[in-house]
Amino acid sequence: MSWEGCKVFSATKAREREALGEDITRWKRDNPDMEIVDREVLQSSDREFHCLTIVIFYRRKRKQES
Repeated sequence: MSWEGCKVFSATKAREREALGEDITRWKRDNPDMEIVDREVLQSSDREFHCLTIVIFYRRKRKQES
């Protein structure tokens, strides 16, 4: 599976983590020419913070021939 780029969404605060889905949906809506080909979800934490990171791998959609 080939990809041309990636977009990283990351948050450490609870409210920001809860909004990640909306952030990704907004990015998808604002970039309709991008096709998501893979994703990776990562979580890390220390004594105080819990970080959630979602990496979206994408490529430009191919235009259909008429």
